[in-house]
Amino acid sequence: MKVGVPKEIKVHEYRVGLTPGAVREYVAAGHRVMIETNAGAGIGATDDDYRIVGGTILTSAAEVFASSEMIVKVKEPQPSEWCQLRENQILFTYLHLAPDPDQAKGLLKSGCTAIAYETVTDPHGGLPLLAPMSEVAGRLAIEAAGSALKRSAGGRGLLIGGVPGVQPARIVVIGGGVVGTHAARMAVGLGAEVTIIDRSIVRLRELDELFEGRARTRFSTIDSVEEEVFAADVVIGAVLVPGASAPKLVRRSMLSSMRKRAVLVDVAIDQGGCFETSHPTTHADPTYEVDGIIHYCVANMPGAVPLTSSQALNNATLPFGLALANKGFTAVLENPHLRAGLNVHRGRLTYEAAAESLGLPFSPIEQAAA
Repeated sequence: MKVGVPKEIKVHEYRVGLTPGAVREYVAAGHRVMIETNAGAGIGATDDDYRIVGGTILTSAAEVFASSEMIVKVKEPQPSEWCQLRENQILFTYLHLAPDPDQAKGLLKSGCTAIAYETVTDPHGGLPLLAPMSEVAGRLAIEAAGSALKRSAGGRGLLIGGVPGVQPARIVVIGGGVVGTHAARMAVGLGAEVTIIDRSIVRLRELDELFEGRARTRFSTIDSVEEEVFAADVVIGAVLVPGASAPKLVRRSMLSSMRKRAVLVDVAIDQGGCFETSHPTTHADPTYEVDGIIHYCVANMPGAVPLTSSQALNNATLPFGLALANKGFTAVLENPHLRAGLNVHRGRLTYEAAAESLGLPFSPIEQAAA
């Protein structure tokens, strides 16, 4: 199969769809891989690094899209990209369609087959292609919170871990999944006072054992969320509903009862955000203030550490990408985990949660593939 890797064009996105090591694997499997020139610059990979492993360098994204049967990216296609997609072409990348009706309509119009990293599953019910970036984002969330807490950034002027004799920051993590767990690990490691809120008693027990008393756990109710948010210096929004819009767990009316210049970090912003006052920001301008509360809502947090992120992402996506390259759409029909990743096929929306969030018709894969 002809596999194309365009350079990422989202603001301050330095990751790359395939690292040179991954390209070597595709080439060894008999596929031709075409990479846009300088696509790997953000991770320090030169065009020659790709040539050495058998990749072909093309001078423009237009050439990559036009000559490829499958496009492998990192972030969702931008308007100038989705208009270059075509029928029978496979797109393999993060999509996050639920809060993005324009992208959804663009992909539907293109007729392409779009498989979303974030909804591909594994035999254990996990999300293996979302997990590595969730790990990165969870850890970065605490770094971002620490920066935003500084008085020069508008925050409360707190050091996350405090110092002897001075109370550390109080950090509340809403959601005990991969993002929340890694955020809590970082916060606990820095000496913060940490509380994790989740709706699963089973997960809360697991977290209690994992942290051995170094982090508190609370069952999520309206009361518990309000109590913890109002007392927090930092709130990390780490709630995920696969393929659907994130629920709004912190309302604007709650901000007035929070500590002034506290920080909200919305890691769920790719799925619309779990704070009512959230809107996407960039690495260039990451924060804004609403009602005296600092909001950090960067939509591609792992893009800040592209070398780590690209390697971690490629480790996870490689087996699925090779399956698609080897068998094309047949791989989706044969593999239930790739089936779960199918969001768009031949002008139809095939992921029910995304369709519901967008208010668009849903087509089961059997109907869409007929």
